[in-house]
Amino acid sequence: MDTYSLLREFADSWMLLVLFLFFGAVVLWVFRPGARRTYQETAGIPFRHEDRPAAASASVEAQAGKDLAK
Repeated sequence: MDTYSLLREFADSWMLLVLFLFFGAVVLWVFRPGARRTYQETAGIPFRHEDRPAAASASVEAQAGKDLAK
């Protein structure tokens, strides 16, 4: 049996099973009971600083000053 046929047979049988199990594990991980709080916090990231922008750190301001001086 040549290499192509061997790899094709492996991919058709075992890799299909492995990838299906991986997909199932990912779906179960995403919809696990304790994940709701994490996903709600992540979904709220764009709205954390609605009233005013976030404070810039000193290193970011210093880098911006260097870029403007060029």
